[in-house]
Amino acid sequence: MTEAILYYSPSTASLVVHWLLIELDIAHRLELVDFDTRAQKSPEYLKLNPQGRVPTLVLDGQVLTESAAIAMHLADLYPQANLAPAPGTQARAAYYRWMCLCAYTLMPAYRGWFYPDEPAGPAHVELIQASSRATLEQAWQQVDAHLAASGPYLLGEQPSAADFVLTMLMRWSRNMPRPTDSWPALQAHAALMKARPAFQETYRREGITDWQ
Repeated sequence: MTEAILYYSPSTASLVVHWLLIELDIAHRLELVDFDTRAQKSPEYLKLNPQGRVPTLVLDGQVLTESAAIAMHLADLYPQANLAPAPGTQARAAYYRWMCLCAYTLMPAYRGWFYPDEPAGPAHVELIQASSRATLEQAWQQVDAHLAASGPYLLGEQPSAADFVLTMLMRWSRNMPRPTDSWPALQAHAALMKARPAFQETYRREGITDWQ
């Protein structure tokens, strides 16, 4: 495998891909996409990723986008890390379930919370944020109950790539009215994941100091 190239911006959805590259010891280099100058909307970057978002990972010449999809692909490429159950198993089905919850429920709700003017305009910001918050808190309550009954990780005793994505999304709640740390099982899960050396190294490289 040739060196991977990660187009990233600190503290965004690219964090989980950066974390997994370090966790899996994949040779890579970083290309900063400066949000302050709106580099993600530049013609050069849009040629690479027409959505104008991060992450973008170039792996063996293939351009990959969508953080959850990249996480799943990396887990499959490195089966020795045991971050994805075998295809066709019940554990694999559960793995898909949690990945899809992250991608289809949590991520869109966060986008509604952080960018409430996008779907309905400035006049409806409060309504969109309230709806997004309710969706997030309901989902977090469900995940917390699952972890309390069947944890400490989403699939039980063994962490998977879904736990990496989930941890990133838990971090996004840190300044919300009810952060995920207020749910005991979620807080315990986050503590396990944040203790991983690769998480700390990702923080160091991106210059992040909050939610430690």
